[in-house]
Amino acid sequence: MRAARDGGGQVSTQPRLLPWPGLAGQPCYLVSDADGEGYLSRLADEMEAIQLQMGAEIIGHARLLLGDRKADVRELRYLSGRLIEALQDALRIAESRGRRLPMSDDDGPDQSSGARE
Repeated sequence: MRAARDGGGQVSTQPRLLPWPGLAGQPCYLVSDADGEGYLSRLADEMEAIQLQMGAEIIGHARLLLGDRKADVRELRYLSGRLIEALQDALRIAESRGRRLPMSDDDGPDQSSGARE
């Protein structure tokens, strides 16, 4: 959704969930210009790309470590923590991107119920 700004131009009325938490751990949101090309939007895009790349790399490390019969409990616990962080990042990115998808005319309350005619 878009709305007109007093000084002209369009502003998104749907806040973007940013890929980092606030100072107290709360979600951070950005309301940006309609084109979404502002400094914070680009920074968020870059941060999401880095988080997803790091998650992919952690999966590679996990595969190696889980295949190592000599891996000890401390290593596995550390790996588990990093995997949780990567999954949290990926879920936040998915939520943010999902909120920004345009709604189609076919979307309605009947679509989520799973009922068939």
